Amino acid sequence: MNTYLQIHPNDNVLVALQDLPAGKEIEFNGATIQLKQNVPAKHKFPLRSLRPGDPVLMYGVLVGKAVQPIAEGEPITVKNLQHDANAFHEKDEEFRWQAPDVSRWKNATFQGFYREDGQIGTRNYWLVIPMVFCENRNVGVIKTAFEKGLGFAPAEVYNEQVNDLVSLYREGKLDEIRSYQAREAEATAQRRSPVFPNIDGIKFLIHEGGCGGTRQDSDALCALLAGYIHHPNVAGATILSLGCQHAQVSILQDALKKLNPNFSKPVLVYEQQTSGSEFNMLSNAIRDTFVALTEANKLERKPAPLSRIVIGLECGGSDGFSGISANPAIGHTSDLLVALGGTTILSEFPELCGVEQELINRCQNNDAADKFIRIMRAYESQAESVGSGFYMNPSPGNIKDGLITDAIKSAGAAKKGGTSPVTDVLDYTEYATKPGLNLLCTPGNDVESTSAEVGSGATVVLFTTGLGTPTGNPIAPVVKLSTNSRLAQRMPDIIDIDTGPIIAGQKTIEQMGEDVLDYVVKVASGEVLTKAELLHQDDFIPWKRGVSL
Repeated sequence: MNTYLQIHPNDNVLVALQDLPAGKEIEFNGATIQLKQNVPAKHKFPLRSLRPGDPVLMYGVLVGKAVQPIAEGEPITVKNLQHDANAFHEKDEEFRWQAPDVSRWKNATFQGFYREDGQIGTRNYWLVIPMVFCENRNVGVIKTAFEKGLGFAPAEVYNEQVNDLVSLYREGKLDEIRSYQAREAEATAQRRSPVFPNIDGIKFLIHEGGCGGTRQDSDALCALLAGYIHHPNVAGATILSLGCQHAQVSILQDALKKLNPNFSKPVLVYEQQTSGSEFNMLSNAIRDTFVALTEANKLERKPAPLSRIVIGLECGGSDGFSGISANPAIGHTSDLLVALGGTTILSEFPELCGVEQELINRCQNNDAADKFIRIMRAYESQAESVGSGFYMNPSPGNIKDGLITDAIKSAGAAKKGGTSPVTDVLDYTEYATKPGLNLLCTPGNDVESTSAEVGSGATVVLFTTGLGTPTGNPIAPVVKLSTNSRLAQRMPDIIDIDTGPIIAGQKTIEQMGEDVLDYVVKVASGEVLTKAELLHQDDFIPWKRGVSL
């Protein structure tokens, strides 16, 4: 196994692939570099001494400038490097792409759910949605009733633990309470309801919006909810409205018509302020929803071409290996699916800082390129107006594991988008309609971004993590990929695929990307449930379009 890596031939730093001790001699391109200090795995050190103001290049792009002298072989840290990135401008060159060989998957299919509007889903869910946070408690009542009544509720292992502790307490066995060990049960998600075997579940989009904020935020919430109802993984929805909130049902209905003028899915609406008693509203909602479920249960999976899969490309809890293992691996998966005629979505605009020009030049037309420029500049300006900026994006965990600047983080994050042309640029809540790689404006927040990708049509999400992030989604399976094998071994209940063999030199990026596509087909067909599904990770956070990095 190599102990270090130069990512791009133009880079003036190397990445430690394992902990390197002070005094170790590194042989590179005929020269010898002696490490001045310990260099932890995932961190970087320069090939030659740097003076204040000297640029640092990674992935072939500017990722920062030295703020104090950095000796050859000295670790790069937040103390000696600050964020810097290349400026960007209009599209200035034509892009040519060499698509990968996809003959192996040309005739492959997945088992999907066909909707009347022509979309094909990977799951079959019913949604229950509050238009405003005031209805969250009522949604919770419906959730408890349906999950227990239809067999979708998660295992009650923690309830059993509390019951055991109560029994020990009543018996006066305090010492046994202090030493009590719960009986760990394997995480399971109900694959099929014994009542409705063709329905994967009923999902509840609890949120804290709908009123009390800006009209822009409530309109965006309605547009996001419309994307979920329109989504091919959804059979229909039950809507609870208070009545007086900003997020009116009529706005939601207009958003649905915008997505599809011939929208025909069942949407059941109940307004509390005109329904009389709360009991009557909830009882009617449960009865009518049950009737609708009997119809949704009639849908069965059928073979569908892989071109009908829509993949969201996401990362969270990134580390110094993200950009050299998991991210480029799913980038190759994206290229494979695009070559097959499929659709992929790359989001998290604050994490594209410094690679904007590459993406601009990859846009298929000037309109898409100009839209990307306009959105990026507006977002950055908005962040700066409240005393922030993209340079503040890396989290403490990112920094500790080698992502010293936003440009370092971004250059690696962008690898999730592979190398294919950018066919479309979408603002938040816009729906992906063009095959190929789509850029979607979202914040870098894991759940806000994943929620947005699914709201824009992603039917499977590939989520890379180096530190361990238990993010899931209510209606789209989220596949977790670890950037390193230690994480996969330490948190096996959240990781689906380990891309650590890339770091160990046991697999190439291309081989791993192919393995990921094969796994996606199984997940899309319902043959495999993701770890997030098994743990009932149904995370959903709408983006308040203020500033969220």
